[in-house]
Amino acid sequence: MQEIRKMPIGVQDFEDLRRNKYVYVDKTNYVYRLAQMGKVYFLSRPRRFGKSLLLSTLKQYFLGNKDIFNGLAIEKLEEENPTSFDKVAWAKHPVIYIDLNSQKYEDKDSLKRILDFQLSAYEKNYSIDRHGDDVGVRFANLIREAYKITGRQAVVLVDEYDKPLLQTIDKHELFDDYRATLKAFYGVLKSEDANLRFSMLTGVTKFSQVSVWSDLNNLRDITLSEEFSGICGITEKELKTNFEIEIQALAEHNNLTYEQCFLKLKENYDGYHFSERSPEIYNPFSVLNVFADKAFRDYWFQTGTPTFLVQEIKRNNYDLRKLIDGVDVDSQRLTEYSVGGTNPIPILVQSGYLTIKGYDSRFDTYHLELPNEEVKYGFLNFLSPDFIGTKSFSFDSDFDVRKFVKDIESCNVDAFMTRLQSIIASLPYPTDAKNQTVEMLEYNFQVAVYLTFTLMGQFTQCEVHSIKGRADAIVETQDAIYIFEFKTNDSAENALAQIDELCYADKYSTSGKHIVKIGAEFNSEERKLVEWVRK
Repeated sequence: MQEIRKMPIGVQDFEDLRRNKYVYVDKTNYVYRLAQMGKVYFLSRPRRFGKSLLLSTLKQYFLGNKDIFNGLAIEKLEEENPTSFDKVAWAKHPVIYIDLNSQKYEDKDSLKRILDFQLSAYEKNYSIDRHGDDVGVRFANLIREAYKITGRQAVVLVDEYDKPLLQTIDKHELFDDYRATLKAFYGVLKSEDANLRFSMLTGVTKFSQVSVWSDLNNLRDITLSEEFSGICGITEKELKTNFEIEIQALAEHNNLTYEQCFLKLKENYDGYHFSERSPEIYNPFSVLNVFADKAFRDYWFQTGTPTFLVQEIKRNNYDLRKLIDGVDVDSQRLTEYSVGGTNPIPILVQSGYLTIKGYDSRFDTYHLELPNEEVKYGFLNFLSPDFIGTKSFSFDSDFDVRKFVKDIESCNVDAFMTRLQSIIASLPYPTDAKNQTVEMLEYNFQVAVYLTFTLMGQFTQCEVHSIKGRADAIVETQDAIYIFEFKTNDSAENALAQIDELCYADKYSTSGKHIVKIGAEFNSEERKLVEWVRK
């Protein structure tokens, strides 16, 4: 077995990556294209997708550090057609790199302190006098003076421009204060346009309330650009070309064929699309960790999920089943997130929990789904305490999904339904009178059932449906097929009868497996699963 190469897990500095000979998927053709074609850019990508490494690559390029680009695509491109205005290859520019990623924003002065610290370092480096305390004024002066001193226009790179806003999204006063500060700060990128060679902002979310998007009208948002859809992450082509050794080693370690291993990688970590014609994009953080550990785990999801995502879903009473089944949105509703608005979809897309799975050019609408197995089950497990009221993987809980699976695989229908009954009885039903309607109670019940069966799908073959004409849920084991139908305020016998009347079992008649039909009744007044029958 060949030795696994060094995986750049957590390595965000391009110079460090190259000098220490980590594996690198060459993205420098995108760097060249950015420098050649435009001047002011914005890019949104989920966390851990390589945004910081991209900015670090741009930094080294504009610093003219030719030697660390040896053998990469940009080396030949730059020599043949330099991107500098005076056509000098590897022209050295003053680079101002603002990093807002690794800081905590806890009080009114946190943001200004961090900006002050970073501006002070550049002022000292270029021997520039500090102009008062206003960070916007100092930023503008720094850009102008850096140009005067070096004779070349400045380059500004902002890593995670939105981090202060994401951390204070539920602290309205602090959020508004940070927004005002950033409005003035980022506005400098327009007022100092003549002194700038290039600028790029990256982040997770495009906040509609930050005036950089209205004031900076020369900014190009490449988030959904087909041309740059593969700029971060690992495309399927790149995975096959760059990691054949690692895929083979991973396959051997897990007793899989190469093809089986590749399929497992695809199911768990692929599925991202950042335009209507985007190539298949794999989560780079998860893939690199899989190769390093030789084990399939939920690497990306374990790095943390913002709690405000759950809050946004609950605040908008957004139907969780739509997130599981997929949702259609027009392009306008896809791009900008408004704090306090009624549409959580943009932030779910930009955060990486939903992705483009289809596009209808006639109506300019996107079909969005959860990208892959890692995100699907990680996200649903994260949401389950808020929708079911218990931790889905607590071993001492009735809602350990594995217990449901074991019950059904042993054909213990009563144990399965009793466990489900217990979950329904403990649901966090709304306490306000407005939401105490039969419809809302039924919705909570349906979501709980839907979530339970969906989570079972990570361990056994399971279909869950939410439209008429199909059984509510179908679970297939090695020996049997279980067909479930649930009724609200109607008898379990009628639920069972519907399975036969609508011929739900017909498609499985030639399977050779034992078919078990289960009808059940949820009573909204008692708020519980009151009975079930099987056949």
